[in-house]
Amino acid sequence: MSYSYIEIEKNDRIQYIILSRQEKKNALNYDFVTELKDALQAAENDNSTKVIIIKAKGNVFSAGADLEYLQQLQNFSFEENLADSNHLKDLFLHIYTSKKVVIAQVEGHAIAGGCGLATVCDFCFAVPDAKFGYTEVKIGFIPALVMVFLIRKINGSKAKELLLTGKLIGANEAAAIGLINAVADQDRIEIFVKDFATALCNEASAQSIAATKEMLNKISSMDLSSALDYAARMNANTRASEDCKKGIESFLKKEKINW
Repeated sequence: MSYSYIEIEKNDRIQYIILSRQEKKNALNYDFVTELKDALQAAENDNSTKVIIIKAKGNVFSAGADLEYLQQLQNFSFEENLADSNHLKDLFLHIYTSKKVVIAQVEGHAIAGGCGLATVCDFCFAVPDAKFGYTEVKIGFIPALVMVFLIRKINGSKAKELLLTGKLIGANEAAAIGLINAVADQDRIEIFVKDFATALCNEASAQSIAATKEMLNKISSMDLSSALDYAARMNANTRASEDCKKGIESFLKKEKINW
């Protein structure tokens, strides 16, 4: 499909999805979410893509939901609003469960649903001036979908503070509490994130990444016994994988592993 709100770039095995709705501070509406889902699915299906990077044009990563669009939705039925909510849910879930590594490169403020978009990525790197926050309560809304993912990322008290106050925090504080992974200066972040993504491409097995992400997503909801049984099965299955055979053989032969 052709895109109105995003741009796509490919650099070796890295797929860039670039938010490009600058006039609306990259605010999300139904069509924007549709384009993101389509681009992510295309990257997922592309065997030559190993890492997906989501970044944005303009000085805002994403301001969250398009409030004019939300105002229109207030005239919709519950069923229509539920369908729209599920549309965004599917986007977040797609990112969270993707077999590929998904990185958020945040060079501007990430607010409300925009902060949620950054939260669901596997890694998030930001410039020092970026602000993060779930501001929904300040306009009488709720951070419903992003909450599900946030509480899997940071501890209860900090998550509750962010969700209930709607406060904005800087990139350094976000890194300190584990909301994002690291902070890089504006003139360094592009190469910083690219180097990180390239290292993943060159040094990690795609099969191992996919299996590890699957386990991380499932184990958190299991009791200890079930989690260990599941882990034992995954351990046994992976031993027969092509990547495991290749990796062990190359290691024993002291050969460089070409992933």
